[in-house]
Amino acid sequence: MPPDQGSKRFHFSVLKPDGAESDDIERQVIIEMPVAIEYNGIGYAVMMATPIDLEDFAIGFSLSERLIDHAGQIISIDIHQAELGWIVRIQLPPENAEKVFARARQRVSESSCGLCGMDNLEEVMRPLARVTAHIEVRDQAIFAALSSLRPHQILNAATGSAHAAAFCGRDGSILITREDVGRHNALDKLIGAIANAGLTMSTGFILLTARCSLELAQKAILANSPMLVTISAATDLAINTADKHGLKLVSLARPDAALAAARQTG
Repeated sequence: MPPDQGSKRFHFSVLKPDGAESDDIERQVIIEMPVAIEYNGIGYAVMMATPIDLEDFAIGFSLSERLIDHAGQIISIDIHQAELGWIVRIQLPPENAEKVFARARQRVSESSCGLCGMDNLEEVMRPLARVTAHIEVRDQAIFAALSSLRPHQILNAATGSAHAAAFCGRDGSILITREDVGRHNALDKLIGAIANAGLTMSTGFILLTARCSLELAQKAILANSPMLVTISAATDLAINTADKHGLKLVSLARPDAALAAARQTG
């Protein structure tokens, strides 16, 4: 993906601490735009996202919202740019559309949080099935994935402000990478890309350049991912949720430290 598809060029004045005359530079800035998601003509959500890989996003978001069980249940995806943002129109069969009609509401989520639009506590703490996929990954494979991720972060290299979600093989090789201004959007895009490619979650693990909060653990569990690795630390809810539902969680994954979160101790 060329970086200019997810970024724009801006001119900046570089401030100097010694009071010297500032320099003018040009650099790429990540794009953040409203992306409206509709199902069968019903407005369902408006997400602040980077408008790249939107077909993958549509599939992954639909899976994370439990509106579909697999990508093949989507009849069509129509994506187009409007004056104020992007519109993603998804057509589902009647049996799936009933879930949309039952839960339809206009939810506006900021790029920093995947749960901002939930309208009650029960939705946030939704019941989840246990992860059934299993994988054995050597510690060396985790660190191999970490060391090889950077060249796959094309948008972040250009802007310095994109989260990445990667699907890694058992040996730590990077198989698929998706980026977005929002970490949960990047994960939805990755989940959609994995489904689109016909891959199964048991063939690899997910690596995120973000802290592991509740909604990221929930999305990984809903995707039946056996293992989630995050570069920053995990929250208490993410740790407890992962433990309860059989998701192996490794957080603070850096060359000098990686924490395998098991269960609450105090």
